Amino acid sequence: MGEAHTTVSEYADELISVPRAHLALALRQDDSGLKLLHQDGLLVECPLTRGGMVAAGYLAKALGVKIPPVGESVTARVSTGVLFRAVSIASLDFDNEDSYALLDRWLDEAESQRRGSSDLT
Repeated sequence: MGEAHTTVSEYADELISVPRAHLALALRQDDSGLKLLHQDGLLVECPLTRGGMVAAGYLAKALGVKIPPVGESVTARVSTGVLFRAVSIASLDFDNEDSYALLDRWLDEAESQRRGSSDLT
């Protein structure tokens, strides 16, 4: 892909560093791409490019939500463990075939962790 297809903020790293069972995240799509937010703080940005949209699709899948229409957002309540996997997935190089082994593993782990949470309302 050459250029980075996603941007992960330092805030994402800070948020992940303190384990929490429940984080309310917003996945928002606008004319420039998809953004993952926590309390209006940017965690991940996936631009409206081929690579960015591939990453955005897998990011949403890891969070257990669908990509919202342009101008809208969806809420995901996940643990920091799920967030870690979602951020890691969004950072993968999808032009490298080896990345898909990690992708499958991290998607499975994120799904298992989401099922283990007792507060998804």
